Amino acid sequence: MSDSFTVHMYEGKKYMLYVPSNYERDKKLPLMVMLHGCTQNADDFATGTNMNVVAEENQFIVLYPEQHLSANPNKCWNWFDKHHQKRGVGEPALIAGMVKEVKRVYAIDENRVYVAGLSAGGAMSIVLGVTYPDVFSGIGVGAGLEYKAATSVTQALAAMMKGGPDPVAQGIKAYEAMGEFKKAMPIIIFQGSSDTVVAPINSDQVITQWATTNDLVENGKIDGWIHDKEVEIIHGEVPFGKNYTAYKYKSEDGTVLLEKYIIEEMGHAWSGGKEEGTYTDPTGIDASRMMWEFFDKIHD
Repeated sequence: MSDSFTVHMYEGKKYMLYVPSNYERDKKLPLMVMLHGCTQNADDFATGTNMNVVAEENQFIVLYPEQHLSANPNKCWNWFDKHHQKRGVGEPALIAGMVKEVKRVYAIDENRVYVAGLSAGGAMSIVLGVTYPDVFSGIGVGAGLEYKAATSVTQALAAMMKGGPDPVAQGIKAYEAMGEFKKAMPIIIFQGSSDTVVAPINSDQVITQWATTNDLVENGKIDGWIHDKEVEIIHGEVPFGKNYTAYKYKSEDGTVLLEKYIIEEMGHAWSGGKEEGTYTDPTGIDASRMMWEFFDKIHD
């Protein structure tokens, strides 16, 4: 399978691509875009999340954009910078461009392109869902933050510790930023209860922001088509691992459009990842597999 994991360049930025071993050009496959966290790289993130194994088993392609030190000294995606929070410019445009290039070479199902990330990558995944809803059809978030939780480094550090601005207001901003491309966006979140880098309040804010945005997408009003009060709570335990609580939020048509998983006693990590990668917790619920299953179910 290693031969299916290749290195590419797009406008000066590296990305890695995983293609299932039995890929055939005449069958369109889903595409998962995976955004690493600060200090990580594409290869490390692929190893730690184990997403390539999930992709091989379920037949989808995985794109791993890689941040460069010249763009951020900690290799973080610049989700907190105004230049990287809009359509058509900065990192959102660059990542959307990589997706377009992959579509040019491989047979991709246009309606099944998803984006997920950890920490700064999770926050940038949310930015991409807002700025390119015509490209992406679902967002996976590991320890991320709401749309425009910050517009400077100072604000970013504060938001990571204490949460960002009013998530209802940010949900309205996200809806407005979607513009003519607006559509309801499925979101699945994984957050450690003991995360001291991105505080758990941020996962609540992401839910409220997207409940507001998706509610507005339905008819331009905040009228409860979907809201941030969970309709189902499930307690679970990973065998020989951590306990977790799942919160599910349904729209009026009965679709579970938002899901949040709080993993007890987990720090700042990709839940269920492999110990060979950085910022992973192998004893948590398998976030990579759960994300894929959530997107796959939504599509069906």
